[in-house]
Amino acid sequence: MIKKLKIYSELVKFEHTIFALPFAVASVFIVYKGLPEIEKLFWIIVALIAGRTAGMAFNRFFDLPFDKLNPRSQNWASVKGLVKPGEILVLAIISSLILVFSAYQLNKLAFYLSPVAILLLIIYPLGKRFTNFVHLLLGAVYFIIPIAVSIALLGKVEISAIFLGLAMAFWVAGFDILYALQDIEFDKKVGLHSIPSKFGVKKALTFARIFHFLTFIFLMLTGYFAGLGIIYFVGVVILATFLIYEHSLIKENDLSKINVAFFTINGYVSILYMVIVILDIYLN
Repeated sequence: MIKKLKIYSELVKFEHTIFALPFAVASVFIVYKGLPEIEKLFWIIVALIAGRTAGMAFNRFFDLPFDKLNPRSQNWASVKGLVKPGEILVLAIISSLILVFSAYQLNKLAFYLSPVAILLLIIYPLGKRFTNFVHLLLGAVYFIIPIAVSIALLGKVEISAIFLGLAMAFWVAGFDILYALQDIEFDKKVGLHSIPSKFGVKKALTFARIFHFLTFIFLMLTGYFAGLGIIYFVGVVILATFLIYEHSLIKENDLSKINVAFFTINGYVSILYMVIVILDIYLN
């Protein structure tokens, strides 16, 4: 059982939850101006983890024919047959049901809107078959996280949640472009779409930089409309230096540090943002 759980964890890259979870917690503090009831926080976190697990499972299920051909994914559990396609689909469905149940525990509006999140989780992995801007579809998934938090806690959408959603959307879309640089030649070969495969490395890096500049702008607007203080704004400036450093690691003729930029730096960005929000809420 433990071995199987490890395989499933590897399948959905459970450790990458660190990208979304701290931002979601930050959303809670921004919208609620503090810590809400533990029960509500619990169901928000359960919904987030379930949603991300469902999204990764749908991704692995729909992409399996391509993953079997891609040299980069040859050691993945799905490709090696350690997890059968039917098991992956069952995991996606069960996780989706947990997401819906968690939304039901929060309030009726969250429950009624939960299928929208599931629909986006299904559309994203299919997007690379028909649009070069598939990265923005992933961004749309992250866009709804703060909005869902606002609905879950207040039953309405705060404007600060919209701007934070936009910041998260462009943050994720930006580093998804960087990640896709690894598969430029493969994507061209099999007919998959992405900004790197369409426009090349140099222009893809420009797109990513613009997206992350927009992330900075929308994080500033989030703080303004949420009424946050100096700790927040100084913290966002510091956070921006992490994004600048991330881009300095990846050059048009040297993509060797993509994993450091993608996994390590973005993990720091997410955690740092949560910390500065919490500090600002409680110290200002």
